[in-house]
Amino acid sequence: MKKILLVKEIYLEAFKNWGNLILKKYFKVFSWFCFFLLIVAAYALIFRMSTGFAFD
Repeated sequence: MKKILLVKEIYLEAFKNWGNLILKKYFKVFSWFCFFLLIVAAYALIFRMSTGFAFD
């Protein structure tokens, strides 16, 4: 739980005091998009490993 709070604090500090609102929103959306892509990649890997896919 402490690590999750630390990640949250780092995330909030990264976007604090940014002047340009458009740039701020762009990077927030981009960071969530990257997080979503990592989740999809992890799901695909776990799915392939659980179904016995041969990684040749």
